[in-house]
Amino acid sequence: MTAISTQALEKSYRGGIHALRGVDLHVERGEIFGLIGPNGAGKSTLVKVLLTIVRRTAGSASLLGQPVGHRPTLAKIGFLPEHHRMPRYLTGRQAVLYYARLLGMTKRERERRADEMIEIVGMAQAAHRKLGTYSKGMQQRIGLAQAFVNEPELVVLDEPTDGVDPVGRVEIREVLLRMRERGTAIFLNSHLLSELETVCDRVAIMLEGTIRRQGTPAELAGKTKWRLTYQGDPVGPHTSNDLSFEAEDEEAQRQLDLARQQGRVITHFAREAVSLEELFMAEVRDQKGDQP
Repeated sequence: MTAISTQALEKSYRGGIHALRGVDLHVERGEIFGLIGPNGAGKSTLVKVLLTIVRRTAGSASLLGQPVGHRPTLAKIGFLPEHHRMPRYLTGRQAVLYYARLLGMTKRERERRADEMIEIVGMAQAAHRKLGTYSKGMQQRIGLAQAFVNEPELVVLDEPTDGVDPVGRVEIREVLLRMRERGTAIFLNSHLLSELETVCDRVAIMLEGTIRRQGTPAELAGKTKWRLTYQGDPVGPHTSNDLSFEAEDEEAQRQLDLARQQGRVITHFAREAVSLEELFMAEVRDQKGDQP
């Protein structure tokens, strides 16, 4: 059973704004899934449709095997919205307890889980300080604690590391990996491609309301990227002796053999990972090329 599944999902707003255009998306249980896209791509609209904040125009969607809007299922989902705001006069612990109570948890349950999650996100030492004294990173960690407080089967996070310093991003990433180990599915919406690359099992690229590609970074990369460096002048049509290129294994070997035949000393020859940024920019270029 998938954590999230959508088929031909559509959302249109008044004024002719077509935010979602036939979105087909599948997120498996127990994985961290990243959604990539520029501003205005439809990422936040998709999240709002899944969480019943706005109604879909057409198509279908399910969460944890149940149609979107199924109340008992919504109780199994955690959510951290972008630019979330909590009452500044509450302490970190009080804020997590407040959201746990909204979820209908018993007093014993919410106190146990609040303390557990505050410990996991590294906020135990500051749990009794008011939110108004927290840095952005500290607020985000408390936000994560409330998102996971009800032991959800699925968590939806909208830009969880936005505005957080590098140390805070690493700490948040460690929290996400730890929760994945517990079997929680995490749907992560972010524009920080480097963050998604280090934490996600699979990703989807969204442009203008459609899912252009989805899969593991390796699957999306297609051809392998190679790096070949040798000493001496460039060989054949090359203008440099330090080459980075996409090719199948046979073509990469041919480039290596060509350099050797010309007596060049090979200093580096290896596969290189294709970054999410490169994949994303390639899709953006393809999209622009398809437009009239």
